[in-house]
Amino acid sequence: MTLMLRTRALTKTFTLHLRGGIRMPVLSGVDLDVHAGECVVLSGPSGAGKSTLLRSLYANYRAESGIIEVRHHGQMINIAAADPRAVLAVRHETLGYVSQFLRVVPRVSALDVVAEVLLARGIHPPTARDQARHMLLRLNIATRLHAIPPATFSGGEQQRVNLARGFIAGHPILLLDEPTASLDAENSAVVVDMVRQAKARGTAIVAICHDADVRDAIADRLFTMTPYQDAA
Repeated sequence: MTLMLRTRALTKTFTLHLRGGIRMPVLSGVDLDVHAGECVVLSGPSGAGKSTLLRSLYANYRAESGIIEVRHHGQMINIAAADPRAVLAVRHETLGYVSQFLRVVPRVSALDVVAEVLLARGIHPPTARDQARHMLLRLNIATRLHAIPPATFSGGEQQRVNLARGFIAGHPILLLDEPTASLDAENSAVVVDMVRQAKARGTAIVAICHDADVRDAIADRLFTMTPYQDAA
C-alpha cells in the first residue's frame, strides 16, 4: 500500500499566556502511518489529544517538533516545516478536512458553498453546480434548500453541507472530525457509504468518531491515544 501520511516524534505544547505562561503538553512523540485506501480512527478518552492531532495534521496547529509528511504530487512534503504557501497548495489539492462545524461566508447559498471547491479548481460552473447538487441530494438536503444560505439550517443540515463540501473535492487524504455527530441513523448510513467509497478510490482517511457503530463500520484500525499526563 502507498504511504500517504506519516508523523514522526510529533510534539505539541500549548502555552497558557493568561495563566502566567504555563505550558501544557498535549502530544508527545506521536508516530502515525496512514496508507491509501485505509481509514484510521483516533481512539482514546477526552483529553487524549485527538482533536489536537487532527488539527496538527491539517497545519491549523503548528507542531512544536517532529514531522508531518503528506504525499503531494508523488512526493512526501513535511508540512510541519513548510511555508504557508506550500501548506495552502497541499490543502487545495491533496489534504481535505471536515470539521464538526460549518464556517462559510454569510448569504452564500448551500449550492455555491459546496460548488466553491470545484470552481476554485477551474471546473466549468454548470458542471461544478451539477456535482454539488448531486452531493447535496445524496446527503438528503432537499432541492428547496439549495438556494438558501446554510447559516439558517439546523445543526444536522449544516453538518451535511459541510460533508458535501469536504467529499466533493476528492482529496487523496481526508481528515474527518466527528462526521456523524449531529446526524440521525439514516444520514449516518449515507456517510458510512461515502467513506467506504472514498476508501475504495484509494483515499487515506483519519477520523475521530465516538459513535461506536459508525466507528466499527469505517475503521480499518484504531490508533489509540493516551492523555499526556497519564502517559508521562
